[in-house]
Amino acid sequence: MPPAFVHRITKYDPADRDECGHYTGAEDTASDHGPVEAAYLAAIAAFAESSGIDRLEIREPAVTGFVHFGAEPPVEGHGLGGLFPPDLTGYHDGAEVCLPVALELVRAMLRDQGAWCRLEVGDVFTVHVGWDQYVYVGSDRPCADAVARTRELGLFPEPMTASPHAAECDEAEVTEPADEDFWARVRRELAARQTALLEETYVRNAARWHRLTPENLDAVRAGLGPRALLSVWPDLTPDVAAVLAALPEEGSVEFVWETQDGTISHAIVDDTDYRELAVLVAGARAARALPVCLDEHRPLLCAVLPDSDGVMRARW
Repeated sequence: MPPAFVHRITKYDPADRDECGHYTGAEDTASDHGPVEAAYLAAIAAFAESSGIDRLEIREPAVTGFVHFGAEPPVEGHGLGGLFPPDLTGYHDGAEVCLPVALELVRAMLRDQGAWCRLEVGDVFTVHVGWDQYVYVGSDRPCADAVARTRELGLFPEPMTASPHAAECDEAEVTEPADEDFWARVRRELAARQTALLEETYVRNAARWHRLTPENLDAVRAGLGPRALLSVWPDLTPDVAAVLAALPEEGSVEFVWETQDGTISHAIVDDTDYRELAVLVAGARAARALPVCLDEHRPLLCAVLPDSDGVMRARW
């Protein structure tokens, strides 16, 4: 169950809303990177203190994809620089962070720097950052003192029935766990094909790629990130020229290729990028083009890594 007490925290005065609830005032929808942003963080800290919360769990983490919808341009590192290493170790579904780190994550989301996640403590406390500087804080307590503090900070806490960014129980599209049965199926695919391509999506819009063989499967499996979404595809083909020649005349594809040193790279491209792509992958050992359209995105196998107790908690 979601928290019983939810407040929408904004810099927008409710007096400046029309009869449909749309804001009509002069406040900008971007962060000021200054005192107003600091007020948001102080308000969230006040709600956390009132709720007895000093650590939060990262849920459904994401980084900038090939299309960025933020009000500000994305930055290198997705706004996570200084919080997590460049490979994003520690930034995954279920990771627990202290309140100061959680507040820095909120700052990055307020600035539309590329990272996004839900911050939650079960059904006790939640922080969701929406579009245009809308923040939703939920608690199992009324937090009257935090509400008063938020007003003192010059922000407007408005009670809500629920956060519009709360995860729905039926939201998950992938429900199969990457359990022993799944890995047995992977082994059968490898026995028939000898090689396969594994896409390890460790946060939304970020993936690592592995070429699987019967010999390296256990080693690859041991190095996978927590709660990752795993998709098994037919292996890369050594005829890179044929893959390039078969690219669609219109639309986007995900182009995956292996360089001479064995590194596997990928990029989302469309017909305007093909000439640059051909230069980029010159000398590649092997490649494959994969569809990005959800209706055509059909891997051989797809599952989600469960936790060590066997329970699948990630909502992909």
